[in-house]
Amino acid sequence: MAWYDLLDCELGTLFVGGSGAGLHRVNFLRGEHALDDEVLSLEADTGEAAEQDSEAARPALEALAAYFGGASGAFDEPCALPLAPCGTPFQQRVWEQLRAIPTGSTRSYGEIAAAVGKPGAARAVGGAVGSNPISLIVPCHRVVASDGSIGGFASGLDRKRWLLAHEGVAGYAA
Repeated sequence: MAWYDLLDCELGTLFVGGSGAGLHRVNFLRGEHALDDEVLSLEADTGEAAEQDSEAARPALEALAAYFGGASGAFDEPCALPLAPCGTPFQQRVWEQLRAIPTGSTRSYGEIAAAVGKPGAARAVGGAVGSNPISLIVPCHRVVASDGSIGGFASGLDRKRWLLAHEGVAGYAA
């Protein structure tokens, strides 16, 4: 059985979803049907029906609450749940590189492309970063344009600025 729960934080409501395989999704809810869309995506990822279950979600919810409570490095160490994002082999390699970006640091799309052995594939990396299903824990917000500008963020640039400032990255005040 897949499970999910919600966490209200400074930036809105987070959907947290997983299964026996681990954590599949952490995303800000945006729009009228966002919860239904996230549940359907979780069910498609896992092939299982999903039910709201705060107990199953507890390790991820506690790590997220710690992050928003001031422990900006809460995800530098793996949370108690294994990560189980669904994606292509290329996306998986990109997401692994995102996990390697320390709190308080950023990397460019080009740097990530080089790290996965695809120099010159910054746009493809941007696509993989944008499709990251486990935001915050797989820190896609730490990827910026090569000129240092903020780049994009599926959950909105105001949230990205807040997250970077929360982590102590200079020059991205919310």
